Amino acid sequence: MRVLGIITARGGSKGIPAKNIAPLLGKPLLAYTADAAKQSRRLSRVVLSTDDEAIAEVGRTLQVEVPFLRPPALARDDTPTLPVLQDVVRRLEQAGDRYDAVFTLQPTNPLRRPDDIDGAIDLLERTGADSVISFVDVGERHPARMKSIDAEGRVVNPPFAEQVEGQRRQDLPKLYLREGSVYLTRREVLMEQNSIQGSDCRAWIMPPQRACNIDEPFDLFLAEQMLKYNQAQDSGETDRR
Repeated sequence: MRVLGIITARGGSKGIPAKNIAPLLGKPLLAYTADAAKQSRRLSRVVLSTDDEAIAEVGRTLQVEVPFLRPPALARDDTPTLPVLQDVVRRLEQAGDRYDAVFTLQPTNPLRRPDDIDGAIDLLERTGADSVISFVDVGERHPARMKSIDAEGRVVNPPFAEQVEGQRRQDLPKLYLREGSVYLTRREVLMEQNSIQGSDCRAWIMPPQRACNIDEPFDLFLAEQMLKYNQAQDSGETDRR
C-alpha cells in the first residue's frame, strides 16, 4: 500500500500567532510531526501543505518536501481540511504520482509517534476499512455527567444524564472523543466520495498521556508538561532494560 502523508500547516492562526511553528521545548511545533513522519516505516512520501513561506522554510529545514504552496483560496479561516487534501492529491496525480491512501498529519498534535502512523496503516490494510481515525477515552468528562444551565442559573439534567447522581464511571458506557493525531483515508473515499471518514471507519486508540491538541496558548503549556512526562517515562523504560 502506497500512503501519502500530508502535513497541513496554514499560516493565519488566530489563537496562537504562527501556531504551527511556535516553540515547544526548544523546537518548532511542526518539528514533532515532521520527525514522527520521517521515522515512519509505512509512509511512502511526506509533503507539507502550507500557504505561508515562513512555515515552508521551516519545513524544508526539517527536510520535509514542499512541492508547492497552497492557494490562498484554500487557506482561509473557514477552509475545511477535505479540499486542502484533495488539492494536494490532484496536483501530485497530475505529475504522475498516485497513492492508495492519504494520512493527514496535523502539527497541532505533537505527541503522535511513528508507531501510531505505522499501526494505523497496518490496521487500514488489514481490515479493508475506508479510514482509521484516532480517539481517546473521554474519562472523567463523560457526557452523562454533563448538565445544562438555564437562564436563571438552575442546573438541568439533559436526556442523556447519568441514571443516578454520582454514578460510577465504570458503570457508564464507554465513549471516545476524536483526538486528531490520526486521519488515514483511502484515496477513493477522499477523492470520489468527498469524505475523510467514509462509511467504515476504524478507531486508533490514543492513551490520554499522548492525546494533545494545541489550539490556545495554555495548550502549549500542557503539551510541554506531557512531553516532559512522556520523555521521563520512556527514559525509565530504557533504564529498566
